Amino acid sequence: MTNAKPLVKCSVSNCHFWGEQNLCHAEEIVIEIDQHAGSRYMEEYAEELTAGNHHDHAGTSSATCCLTFKPNA
Repeated sequence: MTNAKPLVKCSVSNCHFWGEQNLCHAEEIVIEIDQHAGSRYMEEYAEELTAGNHHDHAGTSSATCCLTFKPNA
């Protein structure tokens, strides 16, 4: 059984995970609802994202944001 990753396209070209044809090359994509977007996570896979294992409900996709973004050096 293979665990095929979905192709994720992104328009944020200054992200570390930016690839050819706008493809995201991150191992995981972390998405949070906007009310938590201001949290100060110190790294891409911060403990706060996994340890709490909290669940939120987003009424629309526009109420979400991607936390995987890491600026290019």
